[in-house]
Order: sequence, then C-alpha cells, then structure tokens
Amino acid sequence: MKLEVRQVTEVTDSLLEAFGRLMPQLSPRLEAPSGERLRAVAANPSAALFTAESGGAVVGALTLVWYDVPSGRKAWIEDVVVDAAARGFGAGEALVRAAQAHAAAVGAGLNSNPSRGAARRLYAKMGFKEAETTVFACKTDTE
Repeated sequence: MKLEVRQVTEVTDSLLEAFGRLMPQLSPRLEAPSGERLRAVAANPSAALFTAESGGAVVGALTLVWYDVPSGRKAWIEDVVVDAAARGFGAGEALVRAAQAHAAAVGAGLNSNPSRGAARRLYAKMGFKEAETTVFACKTDTE
C-alpha cells in the first residue's frame, strides 16, 4: 500500500466523509466532527491535522497540538486512527513520523497518552518511552 501523509489545509466533502468513517473506529461513542470543527482544527495556529492517504482515499488521521508553558513548549498527539481495512501497512507509523517532524519544527517536546493497546505498541515501536506518571482527567464539557 502506497501511503502519502498530508497536513490538512482545506476541509473537503471527502475529508468529512473520511472522518465520519474513522471517528467511530477511534471510539464507538464518537460521531463525525462537523465541517466547522474540522476547519477550526485545520486553521488553529497551535495544531496540525494530518491524514494518511492511499489511492486518493483517507485511511488514517492524527492531530498534533502544542502550547507554551513556563517550562517550555509541549506537544501532544491526539485522535490517532487508522481505518481497520488499512491497518498493518504503516499508516500509523507514517502519521506519527509526521507529528514528530512537525513537533521538532515548532520546538516542542512530544507526548501522547495512549489508552489502547495498539497505540501503546505503536508508540513504543516509534521510540517513545513510557513516562512514570499518572494522568488525571476531569470532564468539563457537556458529555
């Protein structure tokens, strides 16, 4: 499978369709993001939305976000998903490599908090080291 990773600069109908297919594979409770939400992510100066494409079809996606704090610039990988039909062909690795390069370009240390086993294996394979820390979460949205 020939893969091409692109940073999203324009939200198209085919991209919206792809996210409609991919997000439930990330988590069954997730629905397709609106065009407005995807456009906001793509336009955010502190985020980069990447897609992996094969044969003109989006087969995976990853979002990189970064922010500045007194201790330095930090970046997080979020919402990594590869279509079930395209898994095992390197799309996840290609997306993470793009995130690593972009984080380096913006001068950010890179982190991820994978909760799924496949994601944990991918990050270990890509040279990430598991930090001895606990992440706390507090939902403040309406869910």
